[in-house]
Amino acid sequence: MTAWRIMAMCMIAAPAAAASPPSLDALLAYPFVEELVAADTADRIAWSTRTAGIRTVWTAAAPGFVPRPVTRPSGDDGQELTGLTFSPDGARLAWVRGGDHDANWPAEGGTQPNPGSVTTQPKLEIWTALTRGGVAVKLTEGDAPALSDKRLAYLKDGTVWTAALVGPAAPARLFYDRGKDGDLVWSPDGGRLAFVSRRGDHSFVGVYDTATKAVTWLMPSTGQDAAPVWSPDGRRVAFVHQPGEGGAPEPLLTETYHPWSLRVADAATGSGSEAWHSPATPDGTAPEVPGGPMLRWLAGDTLTFRAEMDGWAHLYAVPAAGGAARLLTPGNFIVENVRPTADRRGLLYTANTGPSVADDDRRHIFRVGLDGAAPVQLTPGTGIEFLPVPAGGGIAYVGTGATTPAAVRVTAGGDRAIDAATAYPAASLVVPQRVTFTAADGTLIHGQLFTTGGSAKKPAVIFVHGGPPRQMLLGWSYMDYYSNAYAVNQALALRGFVVLSVNYRLGIGYGRAFQHPVKAGPAGGSEYQDVVAGAKYLTGLPGVDPARLGIWGGSYGGYLTGLALARNSDLFKAGVDLHGVHDWSRLLAEETSPAKRFEQGDWAEFMKVSFAASPDADIATWRSPVLLIQGDDDRNVRFNQTVDLARRLEVANVPFEEFVLPDEIHGFLRHAAWQRVDAATIEFLVRKLKP
Repeated sequence: MTAWRIMAMCMIAAPAAAASPPSLDALLAYPFVEELVAADTADRIAWSTRTAGIRTVWTAAAPGFVPRPVTRPSGDDGQELTGLTFSPDGARLAWVRGGDHDANWPAEGGTQPNPGSVTTQPKLEIWTALTRGGVAVKLTEGDAPALSDKRLAYLKDGTVWTAALVGPAAPARLFYDRGKDGDLVWSPDGGRLAFVSRRGDHSFVGVYDTATKAVTWLMPSTGQDAAPVWSPDGRRVAFVHQPGEGGAPEPLLTETYHPWSLRVADAATGSGSEAWHSPATPDGTAPEVPGGPMLRWLAGDTLTFRAEMDGWAHLYAVPAAGGAARLLTPGNFIVENVRPTADRRGLLYTANTGPSVADDDRRHIFRVGLDGAAPVQLTPGTGIEFLPVPAGGGIAYVGTGATTPAAVRVTAGGDRAIDAATAYPAASLVVPQRVTFTAADGTLIHGQLFTTGGSAKKPAVIFVHGGPPRQMLLGWSYMDYYSNAYAVNQALALRGFVVLSVNYRLGIGYGRAFQHPVKAGPAGGSEYQDVVAGAKYLTGLPGVDPARLGIWGGSYGGYLTGLALARNSDLFKAGVDLHGVHDWSRLLAEETSPAKRFEQGDWAEFMKVSFAASPDADIATWRSPVLLIQGDDDRNVRFNQTVDLARRLEVANVPFEEFVLPDEIHGFLRHAAWQRVDAATIEFLVRKLKP
């Protein structure tokens, strides 16, 4: 496993800030759409929203698309509502309540998050409701529901279970498999279930037949197989194949090519063949943009998938019988949110491209067919659009903008929002401006500048996102974590700061080479020079006081915040570090230590380099005050990273403050937690930089 896989302008006049800006609570009460799905054979959509901590599941149907709440929340309980899935006929909707579906690892013992510190242990539950009305009902404990028109399959402790949708039948394990199961997909007729059996260094795709109660393994090998999709006729299954773990140790300080392929197998016999194989180049490596290859099976016996063979995350088509891949989406942009069109003769997708140069920091929706015609942009303008699904002869999608937060929109009968109206102080917000600047090695870096203008010298703040495969945009993000960050940056700007959000290398949106630079992360931290370049750009603006520059960020942004304060307290005078990595060597030793064998590759050198790329390595030059924030049930960055840093700062007499949230996870589940964290962040930066 390489280090790459470990991390797995001109000033434009902005609207003047109001004399009394909106309260932080008002800014944080933005509506956010977390999921949007459509039924396979019925003109119905469903989505989940989160507004001021209140989570609700909604549904609507053509032609009017009048929203109807499926759940009736009574408050902010901190329990996720995820995994929305329709039965193919659209008559029933299922979803999951609880859990931490963005976690890097499950909690010890499989316990679910308890962000409210309630005295009754929360459970991971599957709920369901009829879409035409009726009461939402808890079916069972479990996760990842897969609905056919006949039955429900789901996961429980890595095994496949089934539960009756109606009637008294008790939930039961569907079949025995010694692997850890996932990726459940019903066949079109609902009689067979494709799944992935993960077995450590290898994995299989299997098909369980509900009539014969037997499993057929599809082209089993020593490789890692995943992401099964059914052919429209239900006779074959396509899946992604990669080599299994093994062989000589790969170098950790340099990138290694990882080949992958698409395979197609007969669902009844398990025999099959390879339909496509990646080229033996770095760009041929399986895409590490969030979402992976996004394999789909469309009309005309055509497979479509996402790859980076030209250095950008693009869509390709290949015959299921095998052949050369055909590029569907040429250009210097990345593709996300891929969905088949209603007739399955094309794809809907989002991309950061359009007629404006600033569209590389936005998302718009496009449609491309399999007929060779050029893609068509469906949502022009200065907004940000994502999660497209077919609906009513057009599409439904989520739209945001620079000042307007998320809303579900449909294009049938004219592009319009169908969400229930939510009051929000949109008119008070700053419109961020696209800026670019150059790092020390000549790399062009993008950022978004928030300022209310004026001639007086103001304090300034750098914001660094997490991930790192993320991209901050010229408006509200399609991820709730970064919508919160956008709201905080707005609050800082409205309180007299100039804010620059830096899209440093390792992030997405600017090509594979930008996302996979040399000597980055634990292999050397080369992306830090982008943060310094942003700071120099920001402090060089005429309206900025260079003596009052701060920095804040979460997760990987917390790591870069710590690095900035440790290496350049002369430049960064204060910072807020949310759940950051502070010692790469400890994290990697705990999570990815090499196999116990004679060959160790460059592990020893990697440990040395990774520690040198960590904030802990430069405690001796850390002088600036810092606020450390983390929940102690964090399942993405271990809490010991903050505990360790606090002890080191204490010994070095570096001023630091702590804000620990008992039982909260990495992406805080309760709105009250975000309110407290964001208020503490702003208060600390105001106190240190704007007395």
